[in-house]
Amino acid sequence: MNKATLFWINGPVVKARPSAGFAMKEAARIGEAKLAAEVIRLEHDAVTLQVYEDTTGLRPGVKVVGEGAPLTVELGPGLLGKMFDGVQRPLDKMAEAHGDYVTTGVHISGLDRDRNWTFAPAIVAGTRLCGGGVLGVVQETPALEHKILLPPQLRGKITWIANAGEFTVEEPIARITDEQGVEHPVTMMQRWPTRTPRPFAKRLRTERPLITGQRVLDTFFPAAKGGVCALPGGFGAGKTILQQTIAKWCDADIIIYIGCGERGNEMAAVLREFPELDDPRTGRKLLERTIIIANTSNMPVAARESSIYTGITMAEYYRDQGLHVALVADSMSRWAEALREISGRLEELPAEEGYPSYLPSRLAEFTERAGYVHTLENEEGSLTVITAISPPGGDFSEPVTAHTRRFVKSLWALDTARAQARFYPAIHPLDSYSEYAAQLAPWWRKKGGLRWEARRDRMIQLLQEQARLERLIRIVGRDALPAVERGLLVCADVLVEGFLRQSAFSEQDRYCPPEKQAAMLGVIDQLLDSVEQAVNSGMDPDKLIGLPILRRLKRMGDDIENTNLTALETLSQDLERTISELSND
Repeated sequence: MNKATLFWINGPVVKARPSAGFAMKEAARIGEAKLAAEVIRLEHDAVTLQVYEDTTGLRPGVKVVGEGAPLTVELGPGLLGKMFDGVQRPLDKMAEAHGDYVTTGVHISGLDRDRNWTFAPAIVAGTRLCGGGVLGVVQETPALEHKILLPPQLRGKITWIANAGEFTVEEPIARITDEQGVEHPVTMMQRWPTRTPRPFAKRLRTERPLITGQRVLDTFFPAAKGGVCALPGGFGAGKTILQQTIAKWCDADIIIYIGCGERGNEMAAVLREFPELDDPRTGRKLLERTIIIANTSNMPVAARESSIYTGITMAEYYRDQGLHVALVADSMSRWAEALREISGRLEELPAEEGYPSYLPSRLAEFTERAGYVHTLENEEGSLTVITAISPPGGDFSEPVTAHTRRFVKSLWALDTARAQARFYPAIHPLDSYSEYAAQLAPWWRKKGGLRWEARRDRMIQLLQEQARLERLIRIVGRDALPAVERGLLVCADVLVEGFLRQSAFSEQDRYCPPEKQAAMLGVIDQLLDSVEQAVNSGMDPDKLIGLPILRRLKRMGDDIENTNLTALETLSQDLERTISELSND
């Protein structure tokens, strides 16, 4: 066991003189309270550690004990529906044992050691199994069957498998003899280093979108399952609300929500509201397929830095079961600030705006753990990462946003002005982009969007033209514009109000299925064709303003039921008839 003596303390960063060899990233315990820590630097006569708990009262001379292994999380049945801090301590257990405040030196395991789970074996003794193979199943929640996997590092012959029955996560449910003839007991619990990606068989090209039910995202800036998306926005732009909406409505099997350095009142609202949310997929509570990791801004910064690795390791574990997982991290700016503070206390040479020079590589290490993969069991699973960014003053050129854009393929830029105008979702359509559109087009064609890609490109061009014309109107006025351009403005207004805007309070409009999105896009495309043709034939586009058909177009998301595509066909016919009558007047 490695030991050292503390001699230097600077907030969450401490140094100790070792009496035995430590390893990089080795977990350690400090003092009688056994504060959790991790080795982050080794020198010839000192070891530097970052402490994941409050170091108030810590003094030189205190003993440091290494654990001989990296910092790990516990994986197994019982994670879903739980709320943890940044180092996987259950908040409910901490509250029961120590009251409403997080105290130091609390040692509570991530998994419940006393709970019995009903295990059903899926193989028999004598089966040869590789890492990631399925030993059996446990019904973790009424809606989710949890596969008990052989740890990735093991392979060999199963010499014993338990009969169906109840077991705790620490009781052996199988024994395996490896290729060297060594027998290993296997339990339902695995421990995995948080900073080491879990292995998989093969990374696949993703051709399936992550459907969020938000039209501006799914149609204009789609996210692929297994992709990486960024959600930058200034204060009050609606990041948290949009992330919670995505968590509720997206078609992922498992949601990992990480509150990384957010204000305590925001996380308190999440912890209060999430248990009450109904899951539209199962009809039960959303929390039953959600894991929440809460690490607020007043908690130790080192634990904030660790929280995203804790969350993504849990996400990879469920991905390995052949599930589709969405990880939502709010926010990476606070995580980067934790890196900056620790780097400053280490007296490292700062880069732009004080952030450490290794910020881009740390972002890359995190985001590359997303992906659509063949698991070791040869099933398909995915891990989609959605990161929020809080640039000071909404400045997207600041380092965290700028570096993040290098590693994401879908950027959902929130606009504070739109949010203040109560436009939801406040996604700016000209500052956002998605590089997944081309590879997702075949999927959309199967959902009724036969010309989805061409129509999407046309609508983005229409929005760009609207922005140009609005700048011109401020100079010359609307009446000075040619009829064709005034017609384009009418169509653009319908696109913005009828398609981009959604009501989170509407039973119909808070979620829009892909088939309805494709049909609505077709109606607006028809409007654009009809207006252009009518204006070229001499119709005054100002006649369209105030027509009932335009109000119906702007309200079609809310007024038409999600499954009633026939009503959209009727609306399309009424639109064609109205434009034809105006053209003949």
